Amino acid sequence: MNKPELLAPAGDLERLKIALLYGADAVYVGGSFNLRANADNFSLKDLEKGVAFAHNLNKKVYVTVNIAMHNKELEMITDYLKKLDKLKVDGIIVSDPAIIKIAKDNTNLTIHLSTQASTINKKAAAFWHKEGVSRIVLARECTKDDIKIVKDSVPIELEVFVHGAMCASYSGRCVLSNFLTNRDSNRGGCSQICRWDFDLIIDGAEVKGEKPFTFCSKDLSLIKYIPELIDMDIDSLKIEGRMRSAYYIATIVKVYRQVIDEYLKDKNNYKYNLEYEKVLRRCANRDSVAQFFDGNFGKDTGYYNGRMEITNQDFLGLVLAYDKKTNLMKLEQRNYFEKGDKVTIFGPNDEFDLVIDEIYDEDMQKIGIVRHPKQIVYIKVPKPVGEDYMMKKALDKTSKV
Repeated sequence: MNKPELLAPAGDLERLKIALLYGADAVYVGGSFNLRANADNFSLKDLEKGVAFAHNLNKKVYVTVNIAMHNKELEMITDYLKKLDKLKVDGIIVSDPAIIKIAKDNTNLTIHLSTQASTINKKAAAFWHKEGVSRIVLARECTKDDIKIVKDSVPIELEVFVHGAMCASYSGRCVLSNFLTNRDSNRGGCSQICRWDFDLIIDGAEVKGEKPFTFCSKDLSLIKYIPELIDMDIDSLKIEGRMRSAYYIATIVKVYRQVIDEYLKDKNNYKYNLEYEKVLRRCANRDSVAQFFDGNFGKDTGYYNGRMEITNQDFLGLVLAYDKKTNLMKLEQRNYFEKGDKVTIFGPNDEFDLVIDEIYDEDMQKIGIVRHPKQIVYIKVPKPVGEDYMMKKALDKTSKV
């Protein structure tokens, strides 16, 4: 049984560093030809910095090059791949067969096949293996049995999505965004049509429900199935979300890191900690389920009678500095909090609760409320904290999952 790679998304250099510091073994990022056109994405200069940071920690950086290629990109892609090779990125994630050949002919890049290729069976996996792909990111529509069959049949690395948003179609096969908004989902412009509200018409008559009709998927979470995936010898466990916040990345990565390490430390006596589900659900604004993995992909995996996505305000601030002489933590505010609030201070390998006793503004004047966006304040804490730490609302231990 091998230790799987924990792979996290990174929308920019800050989130790359957070993901790796909070426990990811590798990150995947977008560059010039990827499916997150609205993300910040990485310039070659930022990529160079990110690769250096990761390699200094003995961790990896993969670059997504997974758009559906048009002829005009063929003139640019070779030069781009050569530059990635020179930067010593640890691999590229592709979906277009043309890029596979170009990369093989012109670079020494390791090639991973994107989930956009929708690989769900052993014959397809064997085909891509012969084409020179070293790892397949399986389709998110795979069941546990599908994954096991591919793993047992083809000598290739497998990467499985374990957390994040789902597509209402087979990933990468949707053209609703193109049709309704002229934004190409296969070239990074998805406008998420599946999350719109619709009128439902049957035989020419509108069918009314409690709420407007929707057909978007709930999120994916395989946190309780991590031991099964490890026992199946899956090579990489992937978290979705290159457009998510640094707080989201830190929280999700930390929880999955803890579960992986706890299981591997003592497999025979491992007990699933239900509290982790509370942490994960507090961090997102949609329900999460196992989706296709457990074979129970019925009506409960999606929203069909409307939904309410409520953005929580748990993330209170980002630690900027700590003064050992005064025990004061310098914090950049992210959401409203006040004196007397019970909060949690957390870092990559540390976490503790605190009732805020005193708050000081930048002029070191006492204040009772922190309400201004990115306001700089100082709070006394009982022990040192790092610049990569964060502050959030304390979790109610008595609440149900």
